[in-house]
Amino acid sequence: MGDWRNWAGNQRAAGIEVLHPAGTAEIAAVLTTAAARGRRVRPIGSGHSFTAIGAPEHVQLRLDRHAALLDVGPTGLVTVQAGMPLHRLNAELAARGWALENLGDIDRQTVAGALSTGTHGTGAAFGGLATQVRALQLVTADGSVLTCSPSEHPEVFDVARLGLGALGVLSTVTLQAVPAFALAMVEGPARLPELLEDFAEVMTSTDHVEFYWFPHTDRCLTKHNTRVPLADGLDPLSRWRTLWDDEVLSNGLFAAVLALGRRVPALVPPLARLSASALGARAATDLSHRVFVSARRVRFREMEYAVPREAAPEVLREIARLVDASGWRVPFPVEVRVSAADDVPLSTAVGRETAYVAVHVPARTEPGPYFDAVEAVCGAVGGRPHWGKLHGLGAAELTDRYPRFGEFVALRDRLDPAGVLGNAHLDRLLGTPRAAVV
Repeated sequence: MGDWRNWAGNQRAAGIEVLHPAGTAEIAAVLTTAAARGRRVRPIGSGHSFTAIGAPEHVQLRLDRHAALLDVGPTGLVTVQAGMPLHRLNAELAARGWALENLGDIDRQTVAGALSTGTHGTGAAFGGLATQVRALQLVTADGSVLTCSPSEHPEVFDVARLGLGALGVLSTVTLQAVPAFALAMVEGPARLPELLEDFAEVMTSTDHVEFYWFPHTDRCLTKHNTRVPLADGLDPLSRWRTLWDDEVLSNGLFAAVLALGRRVPALVPPLARLSASALGARAATDLSHRVFVSARRVRFREMEYAVPREAAPEVLREIARLVDASGWRVPFPVEVRVSAADDVPLSTAVGRETAYVAVHVPARTEPGPYFDAVEAVCGAVGGRPHWGKLHGLGAAELTDRYPRFGEFVALRDRLDPAGVLGNAHLDRLLGTPRAAVV
């Protein structure tokens, strides 16, 4: 028996059975045995979700022994066992002259965990990781193995690209990689009113744009990344600049600022101004995955909502108004990104061009009314919560936010009628399966 906690420490389980299958047959055996014993199984990756989506009730299935690169084809089709962490996959691909088309800013997740919760990066013309899936192998609750693609079990493939771990256990995934490329990054300060006034132009001005707004100020840090050929050459940050910016300032100094603000909340606004001014302008060109990804050593809790892109400026203005009018002390910047519309049924960007608004609090802090207020503001424009990040919605609200939500639930009920792969959190999100384990 074992214990588990997620990366942020806000989700925990004790006295669970922890299994480490290697190979599809062993995954199937875990599921059939659990079903026969009336026990529920939750697959888990690196535990980077802030919700209880991966929290086990009886059996936890860890794919750390099922994490190999299986094939890289001549057209960039990459097949991996689903327990492989993204940082390992990025390195393996780079060594072979390939890269994933787009990434989020954290690479500690497993392929299965990142896909199952809807991991995305930024880029007005680019989708999330699920849009890069070309085939997958799914082990369902009764131990059956489905090989799924647009031509084989297409109705399952379409939905299972982002499956919440509720349809089956991902065993292998085939992703479409692209020839390795570099990103020319330019980072620098900006003011929130100007960014919101020209939001559409700013967020489409280069291939990948994001910004961080520091509450209690109008100051922002912008990041513009432009895709460039490797043949143009690399000009990475020096080792000392990387150490100073990413470790000393972004992690070390920021951790000290958070600790001081926790002890003396009245200092949070002036400390926000200090944090905003500490990170200056910089530019470099490096391999894509090195630019997309940032080190995250300060632990936090996060909520992120996907809103229609055209609604984002007013959403951010209203959040700023609420912060100014409240007694909240918000020490973390608000992260703003964009993505293209896609066709993945449970993607937060399904059917619409999207902007993402992410808010954070320190890991040991309860989000309280701050998260509640942001959720209400985003909900008023039809916002959809990131599946791995904190929110308060259930099946009734989600049915209204996702046009094909009922289709997903029907497939879950067909593939796992007893809820073997469920937990209390998924029961809230999707409703209780029709023959659920009690």
